Amino acid sequence: MSLSPSPEQQKKSAYPLDTWFTWLTIIGILVNASGLLLPILEPDGALYATIAKNMAQSGDFVKLMMEGNDWLDKPHFPFWITAISFKLFGINSFAYKLPGLLFWMAGIYYTYAFANKLYNKQTAQWAVLIYISVEHLILSNNDVRAEPFLTGLMIGAAYYYYLAYRDNKFKNYIAGSLLLAFAIMTKGIFIGCMVLAGFVIEWIIKKDWKQFLNYRWYVSLLMVLVFILPELITLYLQFDQHPEKLVFGQHNVSGVRFFFWDSQFGRFFNNGPIKGSGDKFFFFHTLLWAFLPWSIILYLLVGSALKNYKTIFSKDGNYICSGISLAGFLVFSISRFQLPHYTNILYPFFAIVVANWLLNLKHKGLLKAITYSQNTLYYLLFAACIGLTFLVNLPYKIPAIVMLALLAFAMVRFFSGNSLQHILTRSFGVIMVVNLFLNGLFYPTLFQYQCGNAVAASLNAQRQQHVYMFNNVSSEYAFQFYYKGTIHTIDPQQLDTLKNNIVAYTSQEKVDALKKMGYQVRVVEQFSHFHISQMTGKFLNYKKRDQVLEHYVIASIQPWHGSQIQAHHFSPVVGPVGFIVPHIQGVLNSFAGKHRA
Repeated sequence: MSLSPSPEQQKKSAYPLDTWFTWLTIIGILVNASGLLLPILEPDGALYATIAKNMAQSGDFVKLMMEGNDWLDKPHFPFWITAISFKLFGINSFAYKLPGLLFWMAGIYYTYAFANKLYNKQTAQWAVLIYISVEHLILSNNDVRAEPFLTGLMIGAAYYYYLAYRDNKFKNYIAGSLLLAFAIMTKGIFIGCMVLAGFVIEWIIKKDWKQFLNYRWYVSLLMVLVFILPELITLYLQFDQHPEKLVFGQHNVSGVRFFFWDSQFGRFFNNGPIKGSGDKFFFFHTLLWAFLPWSIILYLLVGSALKNYKTIFSKDGNYICSGISLAGFLVFSISRFQLPHYTNILYPFFAIVVANWLLNLKHKGLLKAITYSQNTLYYLLFAACIGLTFLVNLPYKIPAIVMLALLAFAMVRFFSGNSLQHILTRSFGVIMVVNLFLNGLFYPTLFQYQCGNAVAASLNAQRQQHVYMFNNVSSEYAFQFYYKGTIHTIDPQQLDTLKNNIVAYTSQEKVDALKKMGYQVRVVEQFSHFHISQMTGKFLNYKKRDQVLEHYVIASIQPWHGSQIQAHHFSPVVGPVGFIVPHIQGVLNSFAGKHRA
């Protein structure tokens, strides 16, 4: 079995690679785009969308603001691009997700071009098919954060730097530096370190010492610094020029220092304002599901490389992609701050490395292992979709199951047998079906439990222009993004100062506490809520789902009246202690006022 069939095998194959590559690529793009019209997932996606919304509405492209506060966590580039998209297409889910998808699609072009330059056309085609079918990349085109931007920018920067390395043309140094600067203005300085590490590893292995003396590389680094000046200037204007601002609970916070040190090295060493608890093996088991359906092949590749490490290094090899992959994976694994989507930016490089390995694979034992594992995975993924249909209690069960069964049968018939080419094509096909199932049936069902969307839709329909939110009730930001009116943040202590009824979006728990304290609160509408981007077994199981649901409400709260003093005074002492003292003070002030009158 080989991905490079003989002329006789090609004649027997009804579907040679060149015949169906374009169609599979189009299918892959459409599946990745199938989440464009779905709502934005909380919390991070909705948070970033709301920040970009604030930027687009205010016209202030310098400051990153959230809930009236200065926001210092991520650089500006994706917010600039998204705000421009909002200006062009309006403030909606499609306009938020489209830029990320376009940058991911740029990754298709650069993955193909890079693999073709490094190896050949067939490697490039398989690298693209692997890239567009990686599970976590598809998920990230629905749950858009910074990673789709970074994925296209990193592989693009590496591609142009490779051309510069090969041809030493200044235009390629410029293009590589520009894309690398965009990537750094998306995530931070570590991105540049990862890309350049791949080239340094290549030069060391090949003993190409003259590259370290090539002044154009140092000029390219200087160009990167010049190209990131917009980021540095905006950070200086928003933070460094205003030491009085309170950021991360501190004054005198430097945005420029945060960008160069605390945001990246601070997380790496866990001594910055944003801390985590790292597990050095976190990404080893994350890859098992995130790099589906190619994760087992990747593990086999790594195992083979470790076993035959003495034969890896040769002057004829290409080590840039594997060097970037290794450097990035080690940085993420050693870091104390880890999230599954961090490794997404490495997947274009993984795809090229895996494609090249498969094309040259001759080991019968490994080929047999791939055959069994991919065939097993094929049926397991279809079974998982059918199982989810019943576990979650999805609508249209019978049509969904029939369609899944027909697609499973059709792909086995269309790409029949155990040639490696057809096995891998079936792997590609099943992940496409899985994600059509997720975006077409699974997520639309679960979004009814992300209540911020529904609350905003209800208030928008009522043309409610002003809504209040309590500052000590957590928000997951979808409401802020989808609501078209003005949101006022209010402290519970301020309720005594109200002159008129207010409409509030808050938790049922908060309403119950206010009622026990004597406030007149009327629930207008109640909504079930769950953090659906972090699903649990109980939530997925529709029979146990009610056990983990929270409840949020649209409520009408009346201003405080003297007639409520007695009820308030004798109500049970419940809720946070912070509520009690201010209201006792309010009662005493009211009593004193009556006597003065």
